Amino acid sequence: MDNAAAALIADGEVSTVGDADRVYELASVTKLLAAYGVLLAVEEGVFELDSALGPEGSTVRHLLAHASGMAFDSRESQKDVGERRIYSSAGFEWLAETVAEETGIPFAEYLAQGVFAPLGMESTELYGSAGHEARSTVADMTAFAKELLDPTLLHETTVAEAFTVQFPELEGVVPGFGPQKPNEWGLGFEIRGTKDPHWTGQSMPAELVGHFGVAGTYLWAVPGTGRAMVALTDRDFGNWAKPLWAETNDEIWQELEG
Repeated sequence: MDNAAAALIADGEVSTVGDADRVYELASVTKLLAAYGVLLAVEEGVFELDSALGPEGSTVRHLLAHASGMAFDSRESQKDVGERRIYSSAGFEWLAETVAEETGIPFAEYLAQGVFAPLGMESTELYGSAGHEARSTVADMTAFAKELLDPTLLHETTVAEAFTVQFPELEGVVPGFGPQKPNEWGLGFEIRGTKDPHWTGQSMPAELVGHFGVAGTYLWAVPGTGRAMVALTDRDFGNWAKPLWAETNDEIWQELEG
C-alpha cells in the first residue's frame, strides 16, 4: 500500500503509526458512524428500534442488524425478514433517508452536528451513502473509538444494546470471509463471536465489536477493556489483508494480555 496509519488505545494511552491526520476513505466502516447517528435519533425520539421500517415486517432494529432480508445494494428482498443475515448497505441508506425525512435535517448534517462536532472529528464527512461513503482520519476515528469505550453522546444502555447480538440464531456471510454459523451482529456493529475465518485474530474476545471496509480499513473495540484499534490504508481489501489483519490483531492482543 502507498499509505497507512493506525492507532491503538490501551491502558489509557494512544499509540499511533503513520500520519494520523491523513484523510482516507472508510468504505463500510462508515456503517459504524451511521449506526451511532441512527441510535442518536432513537434517543431523540425520531423513531424506536422496533418501529416499522424497511420491507414489510421489518423494523429499525432489523435494518441495523442486517436482518431485514434486503439485498446488499438494492431494496429488493432476497429473504423473508428475520430469516437470514444478509449484509446490506441499502438498509443503512433507508435508515438515513428516514432520519432526514423525520427531522428535516440531511443525514450527513445530522451526523456532523450530533456525532462529529461533539467528538472533535473535524476531518470526517459523510458525502454519500450512509452504508459506505464517508472519509476520515486515524485521529478522528480514534476519538470515535474512545466514545465507543466510554460513551458520552449516547446513554450507556443504548451502546450496550448496540453491542448485543440481535437475532442470535441467524446465519449469513461475512463479505470476504464466507459463511458464518451463526453470523453475529449487533446494531450496526459486527460482533466477533466464534467466527472463523475472521479479520480479527482467533485469540481475541468474542465480545469484540467493529467493522472492516473494502477500502482497506478497520476499527475494533472490546467493551469493558478500554482497548480499541483503528487502521486506515489506501489499498483495497483483498487476499493480502486476510492473513495480515488476523495475524497482526492476534499479536497485538497477545501483547496486551502479556
